[in-house]
Amino acid sequence: MAADSPIRRDAPARRTSTSRALKRTPKQLDEQPTVFDATAGKGGTALRARGPRARTAGAKRAGSVAPGFTDERGELVLVDAETDATAAVDPVARARARQIAARLAVPRPRRDTTARRGTGDLTSLPYRGGSDDIDLDRTIEMLAEHPVPDDEDIFVRERVQTRRSVVLAVDVSGSMKGERIRTAAATVGALAAELHRDALGVIAFWSDAAILLRLGSPVRPIDLLDQLMRLPARGLTNVNFPLELAARQLTGVPVRDARVVLLSDCVHNAGPDPRPIAARLPRLDVLLDTSGESDVDLGRDLARSGRGTLRLLNGYRDVAPAVSRLFSS
Repeated sequence: MAADSPIRRDAPARRTSTSRALKRTPKQLDEQPTVFDATAGKGGTALRARGPRARTAGAKRAGSVAPGFTDERGELVLVDAETDATAAVDPVARARARQIAARLAVPRPRRDTTARRGTGDLTSLPYRGGSDDIDLDRTIEMLAEHPVPDDEDIFVRERVQTRRSVVLAVDVSGSMKGERIRTAAATVGALAAELHRDALGVIAFWSDAAILLRLGSPVRPIDLLDQLMRLPARGLTNVNFPLELAARQLTGVPVRDARVVLLSDCVHNAGPDPRPIAARLPRLDVLLDTSGESDVDLGRDLARSGRGTLRLLNGYRDVAPAVSRLFSS
């Protein structure tokens, strides 16, 4: 219900939260953060910069095979030297993902009269001229109450496509090292498996950000987990940037079908205040890791501004119940 409320109804609360000073003074960035496209490969993950920095300094003539130069910024993130390429994926993170997935209970999106019809779940709906597959049991029940039926008292079976659009923004900054990144990766792997019928996008972020999965692309949960574990936790935490990227990905998606889930300790120490962009999202839910340094007040402000909920995680065992409650609200 909260996610469908007009944005203007929440404006006074957002002004109150954004006027309060942040606990920390974030570092002002000298240049715009970079968004990378992440490509998994044997032994590591390649990050290719997008945008102005990815433009070539000089174009080659068609058919030329001469060496060329580019101002493209790229990084190759290698597996830890102590880990061989065949065992690049953290088995602990995989085991945790399976445990979390076994306990997850994410309900399907609600169906209503404005839901899109087509391929999807077979369900029983009042007749609206689109199907001749009558649901006899439901119709007989209705006729017992209304012997002279209207069209809407006849129930038919139709396939209704109910699909959420969910963007996961996952913190891989320096403060998320060790157990925290394992929990974050396991959460993404488990949630991706649960949301396989939905449109899912995944963004990993630090002071910059990497697109691990574009919204609506095919989902391979274990691949996502692997990619996150191959990205070394490093750098400052710019919470504002992934929320901006998520807002762009959700452009044109109906508000009721869209949400962003932020997995972070919310120790925002680089870039602009993230609360204004949170207020412009359809809905923002926050899974806040409290197992180390964290900023619960900022997490609460972000969830309030984004008309979502805040759930605190003190370890991977808290993930399944927190996520289940999050998607039930």
